[in-house]
Parts: sequence; structure tokens; C-alpha cells
Amino acid sequence: QVQLVESGGGLVQAGGSPRLSCVASGSISSINGMGWYRQAPGKQREFVAGTSSTITATYADSVKGRFTISRDNAKNAVYLQMNSLKPEDTAVYFCTATSGTYVFPPDYWGQGTQVTVSS
Repeated sequence: QVQLVESGGGLVQAGGSPRLSCVASGSISSINGMGWYRQAPGKQREFVAGTSSTITATYADSVKGRFTISRDNAKNAVYLQMNSLKPEDTAVYFCTATSGTYVFPPDYWGQGTQVTVSS
């Protein structure tokens, strides 16, 4: 089993630049891809960003150029640097992991961290 724990969410003003963190534990050796999804109120969960052993980084069009995903394998961690936040970025952000070189669909999910962007 893999456990993913997110941190770094909260209330942020529009234009802010918070960073989300996620640390994996458990069966770390089974993890390859890691990434982030989000779910806004009343909307479906959507892919945000991902990285794996064969994918340096890939992003949803809605965040490309504003968000940056990075990974520290020594710490079993993945990060999401979010810049130029907009109110429409308000969502619960989920850390995800896969057991292959793909980044979606995820095999593992964190519990999520709320990010609320005020205008």
C-alpha cells in the first residue's frame, strides 16, 4: 500500500504563489509516476500536472505556464508550485501516484488539501 499526504493548502489571495507538498510512504518501490489532480466545487476531478521516469513534466492547459511540478525522490516527495493564482483555481488538490510510467489515471490518491483563492 501507498499513503500520500498533502500539505500547503489554505486561503490565498489572487496572484499569490503557494506551494503544495506531498510525501509518500508505504510501498515506495511500487511508485513511478506522481502528480496532482484537483476538484473544484460542483465540478469533476481533473488532472493538473504529473511527472514520471519517462515524463519530465506534463500540465493541464489551464495551468501551463503558471504551475510547476517538481519531485525529490530522496524524500519521496512531489511539489506543486502555483503562481499567479486565480479564483478559478479554487479546489481541493489531490496528490496522486501511479505504478507505471504513466501519470494518469492514478493508482493512488491522497486525501486532498483545500486551496481557496480570494479575489
